[in-house]
Amino acid sequence: MKNLGQLMKQAQQMQSKMAELQEKLAEQELEGQAGGGMVRVTVNGKNEVKAVKIDPSLVDPNDVEVLEDLILAAFNDARAKVERFSQEAMKELTGGLSLPPGMNLPF
Repeated sequence: MKNLGQLMKQAQQMQSKMAELQEKLAEQELEGQAGGGMVRVTVNGKNEVKAVKIDPSLVDPNDVEVLEDLILAAFNDARAKVERFSQEAMKELTGGLSLPPGMNLPF
């Protein structure tokens, strides 16, 4: 029974560390760019868009599609950075052990 008690204690510690990691990730803001930095999107660790910055020279009412594509590309860049940051933080938490496929941080 000693091993079960120790296992439960470790699980509680891991749960506490996971909650701390989730808070840390939620506070983290990463920026994605497109068009050589002319479009920038800031996203937090929960993949919530916090800011969008567009260089005024891109605003052309006759060519909205280019601007839309650049915004999409900047968001995807920011989202990828959040994913990499999350994976690195998770590796740190688990001591380098990777989670099985499909098991992600619970957001």
